Amino acid sequence: MAAAELANLDATAQAALVASGEISARELVDAAIDRIERLNPALNCVIFPRYERARAEAASVRGSASAPFAGAPFLMKDLIQTVAGEPFSWGWKPFKDAAMTARTTSYVAAKFRAAGLISVGQTTVPEWGVSLSTETAAWGATHNPWKHGHASGGSSGGAAAAVAARLVPIAHANDAGGSIRIPAAFCGLVGLKPSRGRTSLGPAHADFWHGLCEEGVVARSVRDTAAALDAVSGYMPGDPWMAPPPTRPFAATFADPPEKLRVGLMDRAPRFHPGLDAEAAAAVAKAGLLMASLGHRVEANYPSALDDSRINSAFGRVVAAGEARQAATAAEMLGRALTADDFDPWTWFLIERGRRVSAPDYLAACDWFNEFSRAVANWFAEGEFDLLVTPTTPTPAPRHGHFKVSANEKPGAAGARLNQMSVFTVPWNIAGLPAISLPLHMTAEGLPIGVQFVARYGREDLLLKAAAQLEAASPWSSLRPPMCA
Repeated sequence: MAAAELANLDATAQAALVASGEISARELVDAAIDRIERLNPALNCVIFPRYERARAEAASVRGSASAPFAGAPFLMKDLIQTVAGEPFSWGWKPFKDAAMTARTTSYVAAKFRAAGLISVGQTTVPEWGVSLSTETAAWGATHNPWKHGHASGGSSGGAAAAVAARLVPIAHANDAGGSIRIPAAFCGLVGLKPSRGRTSLGPAHADFWHGLCEEGVVARSVRDTAAALDAVSGYMPGDPWMAPPPTRPFAATFADPPEKLRVGLMDRAPRFHPGLDAEAAAAVAKAGLLMASLGHRVEANYPSALDDSRINSAFGRVVAAGEARQAATAAEMLGRALTADDFDPWTWFLIERGRRVSAPDYLAACDWFNEFSRAVANWFAEGEFDLLVTPTTPTPAPRHGHFKVSANEKPGAAGARLNQMSVFTVPWNIAGLPAISLPLHMTAEGLPIGVQFVARYGREDLLLKAAAQLEAASPWSSLRPPMCA
């Protein structure tokens, strides 16, 4: 099989080649390493290579292996999930310089390995994961494979760049405000944020930012997304939330055509937002027409709670408080006090702001999360809606520097730009609902635009069925960025 043809296969297909004996896991891993060595200098998305360990792990994989992804090459994200004895940096120069290594293997990292995925390294992230573009003092800027000099997203920007460029077929990602879906949208991938409690952050964390964060992947196919969700799902001892288990594995049901659905369409920005780019508006309009052509009932309707500007203030308080707590942990790990010189101005602004958040103010934000969650749940229930369709982002991927604090502005101005870009993703972290971004539109300038689909709590199965139907009706597998193996 030609190298480019092999690189274009998804993880399910690559694992099937290993299971049939047509190719060995070592050959897949070696091919992925070759692609990384050729393309990563231009993309800058892969760090902490573990090539020899990966080769050794691949040597133990045999044909007919039962694990769903046995032998498929993979990349872990340099944030939250860890492997004991292996390095991490959080995209932060002090940790990189200190050569930090993990003490524990996280549950999700272990589940990826049990699914047969072989990690060949880690992917870049914004400093502490708090930006929507992966540009750091530690590692430099990660480029979007569709357009050099443009953001690949954040915080899973390195993962999205690597998968879109075919370095690996699938990569770890996590999402506390859009960090799976926004990179997927910017890079033309499938990105699913699961329901709250579907995945575990243990054993190091009970939750992250009051339940905002869930684990997952960025992928090029719906079937890889479904199988990966099966792999990482499930309650682990001590987890504070537990999503309802599916009646059947997601990988066994995603290809079943969905029943005729009632779909709400949000084709404009919330009232407090400056407004949609014309390409984003076109993307969601096209998705609505496609859903209608497939027999679904589509109407312009969405939860009125999305027009409430308190989304930003409540989310901001919880995130800032979380970063202040993380700063205390980092200081303990380094054995010294942290200063502004250790950080990007935006990260330091969040830490200082978080230190000023009082306990009553933090709890008030958590109470508002509950108010908002019940309001959107009531929209689905009372209107008998199955799905909500929105843009994933209000614009295509911006150029590098868009989210940075410029020399002549206060950090809050950069925060406003981040809030504007994540306006369609943050609400579902707050509400804990599952949401998926699909690559259903390309701009005239050749940049992908994602369309987001949101379902009721615990209904990832419905999202995946709808996504598979859309993938068949409007295939994206042939879309290849200019920087691509």
